Amino acid sequence: MLWNVTTVEYLNSGHLGCPGCGASLSMRHALKALGEKTVVVIPACCWSIIAGPFPTTALSVPLLHVPFATAAACASGVRRALITKGHQDVQVMVWAGDGGTFDIGFQALSGAADRNEDFIYVCYDNEAYMNTGVQQSSATPCGAWTTTTPGGKDFAYQKKDLIGIVLGHHPAYIATATVSFPEDFYLKFEKARKAHGFTFLHLLAACPPGWKIDSQDSLKVTRLAVDSGVFPLIELNESGELQQTYRPDSPIPVKTYLQSQKRFKDLSDEDIELIQAQAEEKNKKYLPA
Repeated sequence: MLWNVTTVEYLNSGHLGCPGCGASLSMRHALKALGEKTVVVIPACCWSIIAGPFPTTALSVPLLHVPFATAAACASGVRRALITKGHQDVQVMVWAGDGGTFDIGFQALSGAADRNEDFIYVCYDNEAYMNTGVQQSSATPCGAWTTTTPGGKDFAYQKKDLIGIVLGHHPAYIATATVSFPEDFYLKFEKARKAHGFTFLHLLAACPPGWKIDSQDSLKVTRLAVDSGVFPLIELNESGELQQTYRPDSPIPVKTYLQSQKRFKDLSDEDIELIQAQAEEKNKKYLPA
């Protein structure tokens, strides 16, 4: 699959993403997977800036900027308008951060999923409100530094289980992915493209300034997230069950992943053990042996 990737670029040079931005890398390859017949709907997020100011855009496909809370509702309208005009072959993709998905845009997301609207909802999750200065979101993991949690996010508030919530809406397809595993990434976008109904892709996208990592380590760190079990790569199969699409040969300790980022530098050994236990419990819940 990977060797059949198009050489056409739908994300042009000159965009305003930071060096090593996982959200920018993900957009580049998502559009390669979906092709030119794609309409992108973006609420307030980093990508509101990355795409460039009106009337210019770094994307070579139609782009609609919408208010923070309305991405899924607007995508529903765009999709229905395209169907009415006979453009059945045009894919609509929401591209939203964790703030516009886990939090502010959640109501519209839930409504679209409940109605089984026929579009792809992509959450590029960098685990905080990065565009406005690295504030905590409900996607921020326990113990992580943000400007609103300078001592680390309170362990009383775990990262929201959005996969479990969306599963409760009975989506046509749901998966997790990260561009640091490109073959898995492309296969899941292809499945989402072919699905009929509401599809949800949860992408882990490293943010070098927000995660306090070197920009050259963006892909390395997200691979550590997968290999440690913090972010398992899963999908909804044809039998309606979650399955793991990548299983590391030798899982690494969660500690290795946490210590790759300075946002976790104040964690104690007890904190790390707790996060390890949380990761194991999550994997046990969705991926029974």
